[in-house]
Amino acid sequence: MQVLPSLTTEHLEISVLQPGDYVLLQHYYRENEQHLAPWEPLRETDYHQEAEVQKRLTRAFTGFNQGRELHFAAYFPGDNEIVALATYSNLIHGPFQACYLGYSIARKYQGRGLMAEMLIATNAFVFEQLGMHRIMANYMPENVRSERLLQRLGFEKEGLAKSYLKIAGQWRDHILTAKINPAETD
Repeated sequence: MQVLPSLTTEHLEISVLQPGDYVLLQHYYRENEQHLAPWEPLRETDYHQEAEVQKRLTRAFTGFNQGRELHFAAYFPGDNEIVALATYSNLIHGPFQACYLGYSIARKYQGRGLMAEMLIATNAFVFEQLGMHRIMANYMPENVRSERLLQRLGFEKEGLAKSYLKIAGQWRDHILTAKINPAETD
């Protein structure tokens, strides 16, 4: 089993979600279901049920232990409410050394710079501790908040993928972006 990363920023404590965190994750998704719906795939009716959330977290934690993915959650110090999530999936080692980033923030915490604060810390961890060369993140063209966030974090546009993901029941175009490890850009 890998050592669980624990990150601290000015306002947040960030840790890897573990199977026992399913109640916190279930609460986050239920509280933000409407807020997140326009940016996510359609979900099965049992997606937010305890057993399903626990099953997903168990799979994610196994993926963490196998070095394939990281599911971070951010909290305010001393609190156990999830503020934001960041997932680094498809961690590919060898000559590619890249992964995909997905993220979300609770509706009530939008616009406070907390998502950027979290991603600055987690991106640094992925680059510095895991040795990734490239982090890729994609967003729908109308998602101006994600566009601004990724620009602010140094992600560069690389292209447009037509009908890239089925979001909210429809195939949607996505802008493809990536950030190269700043330590390797010389």
